[in-house]
Parts: sequence; structure tokens; C-alpha cells
Amino acid sequence: MARASSEKKDRNNTRRAAAKFILWAFVVCFVLFCAIWSVQQFEQFLITDSRFTLPPPSDYGQESPNLQIDGVQFANRNQVLRVFANDLGRSVYLLPLEDRRKTLLHVSWIKEASIVRLWPNRVVVRVSERRPAAFIAIESEGIARWSLIDSDGVILEPPVRPHPFNLPMLRGVRIGEKVDVRGMRVRRMQYLLRELGPLADNISEIDVSDLDEVAAIAGAGHPVCNQVLYHLQERAIDSRGRVELPVRLRR
Repeated sequence: MARASSEKKDRNNTRRAAAKFILWAFVVCFVLFCAIWSVQQFEQFLITDSRFTLPPPSDYGQESPNLQIDGVQFANRNQVLRVFANDLGRSVYLLPLEDRRKTLLHVSWIKEASIVRLWPNRVVVRVSERRPAAFIAIESEGIARWSLIDSDGVILEPPVRPHPFNLPMLRGVRIGEKVDVRGMRVRRMQYLLRELGPLADNISEIDVSDLDEVAAIAGAGHPVCNQVLYHLQERAIDSRGRVELPVRLRR
């Protein structure tokens, strides 16, 4: 009799524990459902409410008043604006920041970029441009055109607005080379100019076709030629008599 009563009590406890577990599982599922529903509703609110819309330009040829672009000097501003063309008239919540940043890095001159979303409907774009180190001549179908190159070996298109760059002409750079090889040639030129000091102002061209023998080119009959040649010979030998940078001067 006592044993039957004990078994009945155990069954009741088991039923109560199972009921409690089912109740708590229902509560947890209900809370999760409400949380997911709330997030979806809030997301739809961010997407559809006009207060979060990035406004398009008020007229053709103008820019969105809520799209702020800072740091553009030589890059093509229209190319930068086209990166965000599909985002105009849409919620800033839908703007893929990382994708747009990566696209900006493919625009000529742009080295670094950051995009900030400011609620409710503003976007701030800040770019850092590359610094040109020299002019280069690029031949295409028998026609030569000039471009610029930076210390990383990245070729830069001439800016839309002409700018008086005071840079040397760099010879020996081939467009088909890997960018790191082009960068090595540019940095070899920069090393030479640093070694020349004030005399570098009298060098108009530098030929880096042969990285083991960089040629500094000055104007024919220029009175500074002998000074530059002497300076190069003096700088090319270190304290142990080893050649640091073989250099020759063309007239």
C-alpha cells in the first residue's frame, strides 16, 4: 500500500515537472517570436520610413544635399558620385558601407576611404588621395600620353582640372609590369633625389630602366652637370668603399 502511494506520488511529480518544462519552453518560444517579429518590424520601419531616405539631387548635375564627400582634389568627383548612384532615393539603412568603400578604392587617385552613416539620412564620405611622385609616358597604339605615378607604383590618370605638378619625368616604367616592380623603380628614383639634396631641383628626368644603374638626366650644357656628377660619385661610395647605388649622368 505504501509502495503504491509512493509510485503515484513520483508520477505526479514527473507530470508536474514535464508540465513546467513545457510551459517554460512555450514562454521562451513566445519571447523569441516576439523578439524576431519586433526586429523585423523595426527593420521595415528603417527601410520604408521616408525620414531615413537619402535624398536625390534637386536638379540634374547637382549633388545630393545629404551626401557629403571630403578629401577629393584630383580624383574624378563624378566617378565618386556614381559609386552611390543606386543609393539615392533609398534608406541609408540599406547602404552597404564596406562594398561602397571597396568600390571607391578602384577610383583613380583614391588610396583610402571611409564611409559614415549619420542618422537619420546623411552619409559622410572621406577619402585620402595618392601623392604623385613623378610623370611617366605611356604609349598606346603608337600614341604617347602622360600620366602620373605614386611611390607604390600605382599609375594615376591626369586630373580633370590641370594642376602644375613640380615633378621629374621618370623613364623606364612599363605599364605591363607588376605594381610592386613599378613601385620599386619609383622608390629608387626617390632615393636618388634624396641623396642629391638641393641639386635634385636641377634634374629633369630620371631613367630607371636598369635598377642597377639609375641615370639622372639634366639639360644639355647645364652648368650644374659637373656638380651633380661629383655629388653622385661622392654619394655612391659608402665608408667601406662599396657602391651603394650605381649612378650615371646624362647630358
